[in-house]
Amino acid sequence: MGRKAAHNSHEQKRSYLRHAVPVMIWLTAVGSVVGLFRQRAHRFEIVGIARGEVRQVAVSSTGRIKEISVALYQPVIAGQTLAVVDTILDNEQTLEAELRVDLAAAMAEIEHLAAQLIPTQDLMQTETHNLEISRAGDLNRLAMDVDNYRVRVMQLRGTIANDEWTLGDLTSQRTVLEDLLKADVIAPFELERIKIQCTGLTKKIEEDSRLLTQAEVDMIKAHERLEKFAGQAVAEPSVDQALEVIRKEIGVQEELMKGLLEQLKALKSRKAVELKSPIEGVIIPIPIQENDALHQRPGEQVMRRVGEVVNAGDPVLAVALKEPTEIVAYVSEQQLSMLEEDMSVELVKIRTPAQIAESQIASISPTMELMPQRLWLNPTIPQWGRPVLINIPPGFSLVPGEVVGIRGL
Repeated sequence: MGRKAAHNSHEQKRSYLRHAVPVMIWLTAVGSVVGLFRQRAHRFEIVGIARGEVRQVAVSSTGRIKEISVALYQPVIAGQTLAVVDTILDNEQTLEAELRVDLAAAMAEIEHLAAQLIPTQDLMQTETHNLEISRAGDLNRLAMDVDNYRVRVMQLRGTIANDEWTLGDLTSQRTVLEDLLKADVIAPFELERIKIQCTGLTKKIEEDSRLLTQAEVDMIKAHERLEKFAGQAVAEPSVDQALEVIRKEIGVQEELMKGLLEQLKALKSRKAVELKSPIEGVIIPIPIQENDALHQRPGEQVMRRVGEVVNAGDPVLAVALKEPTEIVAYVSEQQLSMLEEDMSVELVKIRTPAQIAESQIASISPTMELMPQRLWLNPTIPQWGRPVLINIPPGFSLVPGEVVGIRGL
């Protein structure tokens, strides 16, 4: 009986183990599957684009592009001149001619005053000699020296201004003739003639500038001598009011010429506005706005041309840093719950040599934006996503615009 009872107990244990082990294996398998599904639900895979800083170089006022001195994808340094824009509008083209006419009229009036000044000065000298007051004669002679230098300074300023404008026109003609000569359209002597004119006019401007500097110095010294002499005692009253009238008119023309020269200088600066690179980088096509990207023809590059008119605020060129600074990816609303700032992610460089690195999510945009067309699943159906910025870890080699795989950890 005892053996039979022990045998039955052993059989019961074996039967229990035969039923319990499959159940435990099944429960373990179910738990593993649930864990895998939960882990998979928390993992994600998206694609991002390496992006570097891009600076657009724009004009502050409407103008026409005169020169572009850089080429597409050419490296540039900060402060380098990229383009020259003429911001003088079509309705202002006659303004230069009008100012030069006014300047010529002012110079003619100065010549007229100079012609009146000579006989008046002669008369003053005669009267001064007739007077036995040497001090009055000395004051008049010193005052006349100042007047003569003032007139001389204004004459030289006007002449230099006219010559500079003429030289600018000749320089533009020389540039055009150089291009025509390269194209074998004109004979070399035509270009040489313009060069000779430019050289001669340049020397004349230099000589007149030297004379102007000397005349300004002489005028200052003459004025100092007059003030010093007049301060020694009470000045004698003028014996000729006509000379005082001429002096006042000279002062009027002096202010008029000063205003005209300032306007011409401002106009000249607008004729050649230089656009300089704000950073060191590479020239790239002007980034197209997302709304315009749908209408861009395949293969079309957005680059400005010489002669093109640009509105105020419109970019003329774009400069990008050589190295990207961040990765921007776009996530759907369903994926958004899986991401958070400072979250660790894995970056996978697709091109050879392949690289894998760990990084963090820097920030997540609060709004949905239109994704770049290259990231659309269907090129004809626009897609929207929420931008996510990811830091590029040190040593992770990328080029701007490169596609990068991103996986959640």
